[in-house]
Amino acid sequence: MSKPDQRLQDEGSRLQVVAAGATAGLISRFVVAPLDVVKIRLQLQSHSLSDPLSQVDLRGSPIYKGTVGTFKHIIANEGITALWKGNVPAELLYVAYASIQFTTYRSTTLLLQRVFGEGRDKGLPQSAESFISGAAAGATATAATYPLDLLRTRFAAQGNDRVYASLRRAISDIRRDEGVRGFFRGLSPALAQIVPFMGMFFAVYEGARLPLGEMELPWGTGDATAGVMASVIAKTGVFPLDLVRKRIQVQGPTRSRYVHKNIPEYRGTVSTLRAVLKREGLRGLYRGLTVSLIKAAPASAVTMWTYERTLNFLIGRREKANEGEQAMV
Repeated sequence: MSKPDQRLQDEGSRLQVVAAGATAGLISRFVVAPLDVVKIRLQLQSHSLSDPLSQVDLRGSPIYKGTVGTFKHIIANEGITALWKGNVPAELLYVAYASIQFTTYRSTTLLLQRVFGEGRDKGLPQSAESFISGAAAGATATAATYPLDLLRTRFAAQGNDRVYASLRRAISDIRRDEGVRGFFRGLSPALAQIVPFMGMFFAVYEGARLPLGEMELPWGTGDATAGVMASVIAKTGVFPLDLVRKRIQVQGPTRSRYVHKNIPEYRGTVSTLRAVLKREGLRGLYRGLTVSLIKAAPASAVTMWTYERTLNFLIGRREKANEGEQAMV
């Protein structure tokens, strides 16, 4: 756990922050991979079990009903390993994303402190500083790693009929058929989503983790609890944009070849929002929200818990090494 008088952005060197962020992303991704696949499948489903009219043009697409039902359907029809479809690009995504995110967050905070000063009497309020740093970290990490996010979605959307035989083949096919722009389908809603999400996440997390860290909680540490609270609040607010991003990511020449073969054709962010609202109603914008929130709890808790402990371990190891060097002098 962090020292009581420390904040996340004040701790560790740049290399230590990168290593801790990468480790946190790697472990977190593996733990929540099955939940992520279920979420993507539900988000891409434009038909409903309770609405017979939406099932007229299924073209062989499955009908998922709820989180548990989707789990059972995937395991029964594709095997348990299908719950880790897209895990390779997802692991690369999470490691790269977490490293860039935490590094940018720390660097932005230090820049703000140099520009506006530091301390209560001068400088930005802590909540404003956390919001700006979190938004900058989220936007930078999202743009830098977006092609991996798109690849993760497309692999997770594959059924038994594989669209891409391998990660290398997927990269080659997308570049050939869709060009470089194909790797960035849905970037606009992704940025529109991640900036307020990360801003709210870090603002809530920084504001809650110190008070919670001083409390003895029966279910876990204050760091993990603050991470869960922050993620749930931020995720709910921006979820419709996350759904729009997923639907735009599977557009292109392979749109009708995924497990949902009746995915409508979408273009821009606003037009996609309107199309989903018109065809599926407000409820359609929140398909997969339940599993997304379920995923948010372990993902954020594991990420922040692992990050804090890895960073403290690296700092402690470095301090011991320095003490050893000083003792030899």
